[in-house]
Amino acid sequence: MKKLFSALILSLLIPLTAFAAEYSDGNGYITLKNPVRTSTPDKIEVTEIFWYGCPHCFKLEPLTQAWKKNLPTDVKFNYMPAVFGRNWLAHAKAFHVADLLGIEDKMHSDIFNAIHLEHHRLNSEDDLAEFFVNYGVSEDEFRKQYNSFAVNSRLSQADAKIRAYGARGVPGLVVNGKYLVTAETAKGNNNIYNVVDFLIEKERTK
Repeated sequence: MKKLFSALILSLLIPLTAFAAEYSDGNGYITLKNPVRTSTPDKIEVTEIFWYGCPHCFKLEPLTQAWKKNLPTDVKFNYMPAVFGRNWLAHAKAFHVADLLGIEDKMHSDIFNAIHLEHHRLNSEDDLAEFFVNYGVSEDEFRKQYNSFAVNSRLSQADAKIRAYGARGVPGLVVNGKYLVTAETAKGNNNIYNVVDFLIEKERTK
């Protein structure tokens, strides 16, 4: 009977062990050589590096929204727009303007849809000013924020963090300033949040 019980316990442990070994540094994620300080040390921070013009980021967005619906109380999620090219700047500024005005949640997916489904480029201040009017923001208020010190400061801070993460493209997920997850490391967008969940649990157990 004892042997049967031991065999049963072993059979239950094997799947758990296999799951724990499913991801490792270089397989699913990359461990940063130098951890980056997070803005919420009392929580496990997950940051998505993105660009509104990126088709891969657009395809990831529904998965992100679904994952966020069940966000644990000990996890903080942030979006961080990257500027890896000249035409990325307007989109990054648009995100920060929306965030400063408290309407980022309303606009985020809509901007993706406007660009990728409705084929609006939204890559100039004028285009974006017109778009923001649909969310109750006057053109004057938009332009004031778009060219503000606050937005430029956020751009600089994000650029510094993205460089520290060692990110070279988008989308990318950084977990607690320690691990970088990409579609390449996770072997596809559909697996990105499985790796993120694994790393969140890894951080919890430390």
